Amino acid sequence: MPRTIDQIRANRLPANMMQFAAKGALSVPGDENIEILVYLAKHNKVFGDLARMTLAGWDEKASLAAASNPKTSREVLAYMVSPENLRPTLLPPLLENPSVLESEVEKFAISATPESIALMLQSPRVRASSAVLEVLRSNPYLKENEGAEVRRLLAGGNVTPQAAEQAKSSAEPFSSPKAVELAVSEVSRQAAPELNPSLPHEETQQAPDEEVSAYLAEHAAEIVSEQGKAFQPVGGIVDLLGADYFPVSEVRDVEQPPATQSGGTDSSAAAAARAPVPDKAAAAKRQAPGEPRRENTLQKINNLDVKGRIQLALKGNKEERSILIRDGSKVVALAVLDAPKITDGEVEAFALQKNVLEAVLRTIPLKRRFMKNYVVVRNLTFNPRTPLDLSLGLLKHLLAQDLKNLSSNKEISDTVRKLALKMYKQKMETANKK
Repeated sequence: MPRTIDQIRANRLPANMMQFAAKGALSVPGDENIEILVYLAKHNKVFGDLARMTLAGWDEKASLAAASNPKTSREVLAYMVSPENLRPTLLPPLLENPSVLESEVEKFAISATPESIALMLQSPRVRASSAVLEVLRSNPYLKENEGAEVRRLLAGGNVTPQAAEQAKSSAEPFSSPKAVELAVSEVSRQAAPELNPSLPHEETQQAPDEEVSAYLAEHAAEIVSEQGKAFQPVGGIVDLLGADYFPVSEVRDVEQPPATQSGGTDSSAAAAARAPVPDKAAAAKRQAPGEPRRENTLQKINNLDVKGRIQLALKGNKEERSILIRDGSKVVALAVLDAPKITDGEVEAFALQKNVLEAVLRTIPLKRRFMKNYVVVRNLTFNPRTPLDLSLGLLKHLLAQDLKNLSSNKEISDTVRKLALKMYKQKMETANKK
């Protein structure tokens, strides 16, 4: 008799049974259950989301058993060790499992987090693999003492007791789920230097012309397709600036050309052209010395083409970035996230913003320096505009209290809220046992 997983691969199970399978509720052995869930998560468009949600909250003991068993399906092991799905407690057994391909370990080492690096340096397999160590050496999160240890291992030298003790002490805080939760909070507190607004060089840092040229060259095709597209913020100009952006006392009427006074329905562009113009003299009286004038910023952006707005996104100030992140042109909005001067506070706000392109919300987690900030991760999960698959993948990084709050947030989808509640209960049960 064929196994259930073979029937699922052949698409021979009815829909109701497939739903049970995606919930992990079939009466099959535990290892086959995980194999079924991984297959559905990777290959089934209908039940994939449900399967991913089930895997994210799967029993830890069963997950550990699968991660350490050489007989576990390679597809399951590859799913477990991938950065977007990995649970920190599963990393040590996965690293030592001979069925996990070295290429998968190398791929993981490229973007391993600081806590994962500490665990990797305790792995006999990693320490004996020059290929993995070479990749690990280029990881931007590698600390100075860890880099020295990697170089010694690559040179075939013995590791000093002090270095081994340092690596051990770095790994110990991540040996339990509760400790991992505390560690995530600590990582969020220690923001990346390039995102810290308190650094004295922050305000003077600016994208060099070569960087701007590189971005323009990389996105040349998109820029050509968007050529001639005027600035149009997601959600509209009123939503961007507020209804009271131009106070009535500070505007004057402008004589309109005869063509614009003809009957008929006006386009939004024509309506914008006839909008009241700020009275510069009156505005100057109200404006404090040195205070930025928002109407000037908007006018400057409106006068720029796509290339000009990209350059402003990379080299401009905080106010200009806050407007350009809402640009309807994806290539402009994403340029804001590449700006050297962007701060962690700005990214935290962008992650919670509802009136940005979906591409912006998807790009934020792809940048490692942003994901080192716990508030960014939390804000993305609390944003109802964040795509479902992205929210589900980020839930495992949330602290217990945030999971509880998220489970009662009515703006978030049912799928995310249910998984948040399930994960919160699991964290509480684990904490109570200790």
